[in-house]
Amino acid sequence: MADSKYLKIDPVQADDLGEVHVTTDVLEALLGIAATKVNGVFGMRGTLANNINALFGHQSHGKGVSVSYNDEINQVSATVYVYLEYGISVPKVALELQKSLSQQLKFMTDLTMTEVNVQVVGLVAKRINEGEH
Repeated sequence: MADSKYLKIDPVQADDLGEVHVTTDVLEALLGIAATKVNGVFGMRGTLANNINALFGHQSHGKGVSVSYNDEINQVSATVYVYLEYGISVPKVALELQKSLSQQLKFMTDLTMTEVNVQVVGLVAKRINEGEH
């Protein structure tokens, strides 16, 4: 499988003005933002570097997302690593993530996602505020 760092996007109306290429980092950021908007998703898994950058105010929207592209067969696939809120239906949120990410990628890039793998890395319980009982 030949993974490419850049993907060629074919415009709807090709007027021979040039080519459009998007890096997989852009797709990871796009999918990371879309994933955090799904109800039941608490957050995305990051790396130590992501956590250090967050301390200095730099947010990595692509954290917790891995995108691969096979240019030989024009397939995009993604794996997302998420923390979910405690008490939600894991299969329902996972299915919503798959649908939402696939639709968002199609809408913004006109690329079709062949698979979205959801890896639930943890559950996070909501804290009760001290004033509430």
